[in-house]
Amino acid sequence: MLDYRFIKENLDAVKANITARNMKADADLVVELFDKRTALVTELQALQAKRNENAASMKGKLEADVRAKLIEDGKAIKAEIAAKEAEVAAVEEQLETAGRQIPNMAHPAAPVGAVDSENLEVKRVGTVREFDFEPKDHVQLGQALDLIDFDAATKVSGPKFYYLKNEAVFLEQALVMYSLNILRKHGFTPFITPDVAREEILTGIGFNPRGNESNVYNLEGDGTCLVATAEITLGGYHSGEILSKEKLPLKYCGLSHCFRKEAGAAGQFSKGLYRVHQFTKLEMFVYCLPEDSDKIHEDLRLIEEEIFSGLGIPFRVVDTCTGDLGAPAYRKWDLEAWMPGRNGGEWGEVTSTSNCTDFQARRLNVRYKDDDGKNKYVHMLNGTAVAVSRAMVAVLENYQNADGSITVPPALVPFCGFDKIEAKK
Repeated sequence: MLDYRFIKENLDAVKANITARNMKADADLVVELFDKRTALVTELQALQAKRNENAASMKGKLEADVRAKLIEDGKAIKAEIAAKEAEVAAVEEQLETAGRQIPNMAHPAAPVGAVDSENLEVKRVGTVREFDFEPKDHVQLGQALDLIDFDAATKVSGPKFYYLKNEAVFLEQALVMYSLNILRKHGFTPFITPDVAREEILTGIGFNPRGNESNVYNLEGDGTCLVATAEITLGGYHSGEILSKEKLPLKYCGLSHCFRKEAGAAGQFSKGLYRVHQFTKLEMFVYCLPEDSDKIHEDLRLIEEEIFSGLGIPFRVVDTCTGDLGAPAYRKWDLEAWMPGRNGGEWGEVTSTSNCTDFQARRLNVRYKDDDGKNKYVHMLNGTAVAVSRAMVAVLENYQNADGSITVPPALVPFCGFDKIEAKK
């Protein structure tokens, strides 16, 4: 969340940012509640000082009636303090609720727009393949080669689940190992993270654990949720801690299942593996000093580019517009891979990387001790190394052959042990 004083001192800019992000939040209410809390805290401190004066007056020898009067006054002050503390707590709860609705400020260079079609393309890498045959989509390929079974998964688990079979199982593991080795080269500490997190951690990261608009599966009665990304578990790893400045940046990568309701997602753009309720993802996460976050954000994007360049998948980089950023992100880059089977050939998002500055750190209370001895909030960044289901879409569709077989990208062959997927005999 944003600092309340920052909101008060930059109210017009904060309100303009809310509008640019196409969000609904009441910055005026936050300022009103912040001022009210400040006044109440001042009144509470005055009462506490009065209580201390009363207690000091009780020391030494006093006439019985004087002592009785002081005791009576002390009881009255104590009751006033209790009432004021309750009032402060109620206002603080209202303030926190209103404050959590305020999105992070957007980077000045982020394109202003309402929807993803207004994202700004900044780079293309690779050459889109020209097919001398009509390319199939990954669903057709997966079914023809007995790699993916959507029908059985629907019967067992419901829509938007799937079974991976045969060579696709090795292909998923190969994508993970290929990406893990690249991250190891870049100094990331690898984790396999829990698939469950407490609601307060999700809220701190910026996910809404409950309600019709929530994209996460809530475990009723348990106060926990299935994670939508390892960003949640890696971001919560140091919650409530003060980190050593000398050890920053901390570069982590987490392998996890991801569970998403994908409420309202339908149609051809979510066909097959592109938008599903469960998938495997390797996520990058960094805790760093504020002055380093812009540079590290660039580094995370370059790592994503390295992964997909190494796979030989054509992609483009887009600077995400304000309306598509998501509340915690200051700036976000997306990589969109060319998918020949997507509506006759289109770009589809395969990774993103966000600089969330200190927005999540404030919610999760993750700080470092600076050279001046003061505790300050770290900056937190995240980035997708590989979301396996979408990467598999890109691999299957770009590497298909006229005879229906699929050539395995050379970078994955050492990890899966074969270089071609052919029809079963």
